[in-house]
Parts: sequence; structure tokens; C-alpha cells
Amino acid sequence: METVAHHGRTTAYRKAPGDGSGPGALYVHGSGGTHRLWSHQYGPEGPAHPAVALDLSGHGDSEDVSTTPGSETLEAYAEDVVAVARVTDADVLVGNSLGGAIAQWVALESDWQPDALVLAGTGATLPVFDGLLAWLDDDFERAVDFLHGRDRLFHANDESLRGPSRDQLRAVGRRVTRRDFRTCDQFDVTGRLSAIDAPTLALCGEHDRLTPRSDHEALAMELPQGEFAVVADAAHLAMLERPSAFNRAVEGFLGAVLGD
Repeated sequence: METVAHHGRTTAYRKAPGDGSGPGALYVHGSGGTHRLWSHQYGPEGPAHPAVALDLSGHGDSEDVSTTPGSETLEAYAEDVVAVARVTDADVLVGNSLGGAIAQWVALESDWQPDALVLAGTGATLPVFDGLLAWLDDDFERAVDFLHGRDRLFHANDESLRGPSRDQLRAVGRRVTRRDFRTCDQFDVTGRLSAIDAPTLALCGEHDRLTPRSDHEALAMELPQGEFAVVADAAHLAMLERPSAFNRAVEGFLGAVLGD
């Protein structure tokens, strides 16, 4: 892992080099995650190289911040993304769930602008089930179990995916994961999407019950250069569950809007 210092803290990231012939992608994980979410994307089989995946503040190897959930946390996470994007010369932002919210926030609020966006498992709002918010306060294991119910994080009942995913949430911990989901619950850029002029792919897992197809279709309709695609036989974490199909969708989109 490499690190970049900014705003009084360090943010860790992993970079897979490329030959410089294509756009560089920066991958942003969601609530309770780390850069490991993107292991099939920043590896050699990924859709863009060079490829970078970061740990947001308080996740993985990155130093934490003291922020309240909501816009304060969202802004801090956006600072992480912009700092890594600048030091790695990234061209494209790919965000999942909360990571997709952060990508939208960067495009709307930052003076660093991506050439293209891929928004996977996300929307212009990210309301969170009240029960999950309550369990994140006082019953973390129940929250972890809920997220791993059918067609939430994963469609298939595959313990080789679900086991590491549970372990990752536990490693990030209740406090940071709670902050993430409460930030999602307060996120709302409805009515502002017309200001995002970068080509954007809204990419949905076919069976995703956390951020359903309609959220992605709305993104594609409201964004000036929005497109919509579905990854079959997957739920919220399609990049892990169906990595080849996910990568083909991203590669095809980037090739079409940015060239080979």
C-alpha cells in the first residue's frame, strides 16, 4: 500500500500500473468496505489500467477522521478521493454505493473533475432501512446478518463471498460502518444531477434490493450523459459476484466514451 498525506491525515491506496495507453481508474468502496472490494478490477483482468483502489478514512490502512455522519463525513471522504486522484493521475472514478455518492459529490463540489464516472449500486439518494440503522447502534451482528440476506449484498448463497464480506465489516467495525450508513441515509443530490456533465454509467446488479434498478435508471435519465446497464445474476456487490460481466460493462463504456 502507498499513502498520500492531506488535510492532516494519510490515505492509503493500492495502485496497479499500466502501460499508459488507456484511462486510469480510481475505485471507491462503499460502507464498511476497503480497497479489497475491487480486487477483480485493479488486478490484471480489470477493465482499465493503471488502476487504483483506496481505503477511505477510518477504513483499512487509512487514518481516521473525527466527523459527524452526513455532509461533514461525505466531504472528508471526498477529500480522500481527490487527494489520491491527483497523486495517481486518475481519469475515471468508479464508486459503489456510498462510494458512488462520494463520486457524485466530487463531480459536483470539487475542483478536480473526472473524465468519466461509473456509479454502481448507488443513486441520487441512498435511504437506509430504519431497522438497519438501529441495529448498527446496538446489535452489530444483526446488522451484518441483515446485509448478507438474499439479494442484498449478494444474490448467490456463496459462502466464499459472504464469509470474507462479513469479516471485512467486522474489521472496519461498528463505529465507522455506522457513520457510513448514516451518511448514506442523509445523502441527497436530487435535482443537482444536471450539473454532472461527465459521461456516466449507472451500473446495477440485476437482483440488488439495497439500491434497485429504478435508482440506476433514474440516474441515467437525469444525468446529461448518462447510460444504464445491468449485471445479470448479481446483487449489490456485482464487482465481486460477477467480476467478468462487471468488467466487460465498464470496459465497453470507457472504450465508447473515452476511446481505446
